[in-house]
Amino acid sequence: RGGLLQPGLYQHRGRVPVLVLLLFANRIDIRQVLPHRSEYTLLLNNLENAIALDFHHNQELVFWSDVTLDRIMKANLNGSNVEEVVSTGLESPGGLAIDWIHDKLYWTDSGTSRIEVANLDGTHRKVLLWQSMEKPRAIALHPIEGKIYWTDWGNTPRIEYANMDGSNRRIIADTHLFWPNGLTIDYAGHRMYWVDAKHHVIERADLDGQNRKAVISLPHPFAITVFEDSLYWTDWHTKSINSANKFTGKNQEIIRNKLHFPMDIHTLHPQRQPAGGRNRCGTNNGGCSHLCLPGNKTYTCDCPTGFKKVDQHNCLDKFLLFARRTDIRRISFDTEDMSDDVIPLADVRNAVALDWHAEEGFIYWTDVTTDSINRAQWDGSRQEVVVDTSLESPAGLAIDWVTNKLYWTDAGTDRIEVSNADGSMRTVLIWENLDRPRDIVVDPIGGYMYWTDWGVSPKIEQAGMDASSRIVIISSNLTWPNGLAIDYQTQRLYWADAGMKTIEFGNFDGSDRQVLIGSQLPHPFGLTLHEEKLYWTDWQTKSIQCANKMTGLGRQTLAENLENLMDIHMFHLRTPCAVNNGGCSHLCLLAPPPKGSSCTCPTGINLQLDGKTCTHGSIATISYYYTTSTHCTITHGTLDVLVPLGQFRHLIEDLITDELYWSDSTLKKVSRANINGTAHEDIIATGLMTTDGLAVDAVGRKIYWTDTGTNRIEVANLDGSMRKVLIWQNLDSPRAIALYHEMGYMYWTDWGEHAKLERSAMDGSDRLVLISNNLGWPNGLAIDSAGSQLLWADAHTEVNLNGLNRRTLVSPVQHPYGLTLLGPHIYWTDWQSRSIQRADKTTGANTITVRSNLPGLMDIQAVDREKPLSFNKCGRRNGGCSHLCLPRPNGTSCACPTGILLKGDARSCDDSPETYLLFSNRVSVRRISLDTNDHTDVHVPVPELHNVISLDYDSVDGKLYYTDVSLDVIRRANLDGTGMETVISQGLKTTDGLAVDWVTRNMYWTDTGRNTIEVARLDGTSRKVLVNNSLDEPRAIAVFPSKGYLFWTDWGHIAKIERAHLDGSDRKVLINTDLGWPNGLTLDYDTRRLERERERERESERERE
Repeated sequence: RGGLLQPGLYQHRGRVPVLVLLLFANRIDIRQVLPHRSEYTLLLNNLENAIALDFHHNQELVFWSDVTLDRIMKANLNGSNVEEVVSTGLESPGGLAIDWIHDKLYWTDSGTSRIEVANLDGTHRKVLLWQSMEKPRAIALHPIEGKIYWTDWGNTPRIEYANMDGSNRRIIADTHLFWPNGLTIDYAGHRMYWVDAKHHVIERADLDGQNRKAVISLPHPFAITVFEDSLYWTDWHTKSINSANKFTGKNQEIIRNKLHFPMDIHTLHPQRQPAGGRNRCGTNNGGCSHLCLPGNKTYTCDCPTGFKKVDQHNCLDKFLLFARRTDIRRISFDTEDMSDDVIPLADVRNAVALDWHAEEGFIYWTDVTTDSINRAQWDGSRQEVVVDTSLESPAGLAIDWVTNKLYWTDAGTDRIEVSNADGSMRTVLIWENLDRPRDIVVDPIGGYMYWTDWGVSPKIEQAGMDASSRIVIISSNLTWPNGLAIDYQTQRLYWADAGMKTIEFGNFDGSDRQVLIGSQLPHPFGLTLHEEKLYWTDWQTKSIQCANKMTGLGRQTLAENLENLMDIHMFHLRTPCAVNNGGCSHLCLLAPPPKGSSCTCPTGINLQLDGKTCTHGSIATISYYYTTSTHCTITHGTLDVLVPLGQFRHLIEDLITDELYWSDSTLKKVSRANINGTAHEDIIATGLMTTDGLAVDAVGRKIYWTDTGTNRIEVANLDGSMRKVLIWQNLDSPRAIALYHEMGYMYWTDWGEHAKLERSAMDGSDRLVLISNNLGWPNGLAIDSAGSQLLWADAHTEVNLNGLNRRTLVSPVQHPYGLTLLGPHIYWTDWQSRSIQRADKTTGANTITVRSNLPGLMDIQAVDREKPLSFNKCGRRNGGCSHLCLPRPNGTSCACPTGILLKGDARSCDDSPETYLLFSNRVSVRRISLDTNDHTDVHVPVPELHNVISLDYDSVDGKLYYTDVSLDVIRRANLDGTGMETVISQGLKTTDGLAVDWVTRNMYWTDTGRNTIEVARLDGTSRKVLVNNSLDEPRAIAVFPSKGYLFWTDWGHIAKIERAHLDGSDRKVLINTDLGWPNGLTLDYDTRRLERERERERESERERE
């Protein structure tokens, strides 16, 4: 099956030939080898530390564990479709085994001292055996008998077995064992074989441990497998795979030596997974809701760890959830084992606060390293970032399950905020008189929220969930009030104080305060309630504990030795949400009775007089942004609007769509999003270096930008399409840019060696230097169309639009950066004073500070919604242009994307250049047009590039062919990035050269790692090795189809350039002197230079004769 039946060694049972193919892990790769033959095939490479492996022959899958990555992986038996199966909660997964009848995966972990089971895709994971377990290592299954066998090389080394549902566990060998490593079952012979690396021996016994006998003495055996009459094993000391007769131990042979580090080994054949066994679970999973596990004669319905079994067949997901900084785990406190189960989440760096939404099935958590709020389903699926902007230390989190709202505290920004559960419509609720707010809980039934604050004056406060009726309820005898929990039954509030080392409770108004637990609480942190019990985490004891919520008695430790314990939560039944969003157009927040609820709006949008509907606030607003660390805040009006941005320089708003556009100098991108932070997308993501200036033509629907790294000014449609370099000559460091659509002009500052202020038409023509003297660092730029004035931030001077009447407006100014106009005022940002300033735009008088203490302050923009938009010159049929229509002072002009010439009709463009260069820079492929003079490199949008070395182009089909030496593949794609496919996926090491024969539709490549030259059809079929001798390091390759020649360079010990026919025959060295590292190679098909020199050599020989 699956192309595995290659010619090899056959053993015979009667007259039926049986192929023996060995599959083994080699730490850095997984290989298959045919015993006694030279066939030695690489299946998977670039692995970290592959130890254990097994296969599923019927499904053609291979599974392996990696003890460096702490992962269990799977792939097809041909090496494709590599996937993670188990990615969390592993410490040292040293053994794994496949149940090919019931389709289950079992594994041992000597770090967690557990044996676990899961479906083949990793779902429904369960800790099967954990008691009296030290260092479980090798594991083998007998699914026909419903048995699991394993070795344990802890302080009491032993071999055990149990039913595959974990029942009927027995020790079958516990004497004369030290390091029992490998284990295999001889299904036909009803025996098991194992290796002991300390005693240097292979032993065998019956499946119940009887009739134990040593078979062979060895140096350091690790893993073992059996097939027919032979044993096969790996040996660490000899770095080899060996075989011997399984009965006598004689006829020992070395199958393969000089291996990297041979680990687990299996015989890959259907006989090792006989199909005769009965599937005890039948076709309907035994009627089980989750796991169906085989036993001795029948089966058992079982539950994944963290789920409670409610009847014979069904499980209920009710459990305790806790954060441990780098992972989030759950404990089913109703199950006997109390073992924790890691929820498979990606990139959890420093999880602190937790909550969950029972109705939607989402877990929510905050991460104070990535400064984000995230969510995912219970099984780890649908993971997404909910909020990741303008957060500094989000330490508290609470879900309002009635109205589907998310509340959080931020001890860095000293705010309490709220949004919808998906992060949309975010608004700041409380920002005054907060000093390091920590935990937060909500009571949607009563309409209140509660939070702890452990600043200079620690306190616990209460407010309506709309921030109304705020009061301090506890302010004495507090030090570090951490976790909060609400008991909805008794109407009590519980809190843990890590400084006072107590857990206390009181009424919702703070009255009747009592200490519940006041001893043996070194550092309580998270707190939650369920039924009659209170649960908490403790940093110092590294444990999760519980006690009776009324008396504090009956204390129990549920889990211990858990580093970095943080928040904890327990599920509660929750009531349905109010109808029709409370009549609110945007956010509906619960309030205390009798009001019940109140409507509010996202920041920057105002609530109308009806108390229900939100509309845009001020007709005119000021937007600015500042950075703190790697996070940015856009402020719109008087409160901050939090938009998902990074380290960025310039921002602009589209008046028509209310979208924000910004440039990010770290990510080298231009992006946009709605004003509320939704619909974030990158519109320009390639070919940028330092995009310092940005301008949106809201009328003409274009975006313009300057780039001080590439020294270009470019334009594109608002979605990033039809990008064009407008100006590229005589630019030093272009910075700010401003547009005047009505007049068809654009203006920009250049603060290179000779600072200047320039103007051109918006199509780049009619360029003119307006100011070139007495300029320092001309930063911000703004157009006052009403007064026909141009203003810029340097010494803060103004000039009219043709460059005359220059005068200083405001002086001195410390370090102005961004600049904008609104009504009668000029606004600017100042780096040095970290403030926003305002002055009269005509006189410069009445300077005031609008906002201060804004570190990382950058750009500023004004939005005037009363100002009417001008007429779109390109509005009718795109100005008659096929691609770009750009304004000019006296009309419009048509233009083409970068590198494409405008046709003679001055209106239309081709889709691509006529003549161009293609080149790679490892992680991208780029194109340079030779039709135009700017010679700008344009990214070819081919996906998934890792390390592209060589490429060629097939002009017949218009496809790009390239080699990727990180993935060890040859791929092809269209030049628009579509149709990417892998044509050669195996047997490559370092493909440094590639050439397409466009006539016969073949491709040739060199492989420096394997020292071969190969050929195949363009689709990868009919592959053949052409040259594999006398090659040292073949590099570049070129073809001459019409002459039938193949040329290549070799920069090994004796560098040379060679030639052969396209079938590899008539090989000849052309040059082997005065060469160092001959890299690039190309042919001039017109002059045929090499061919003519050969003819001259023949003519000289004839003359001599």
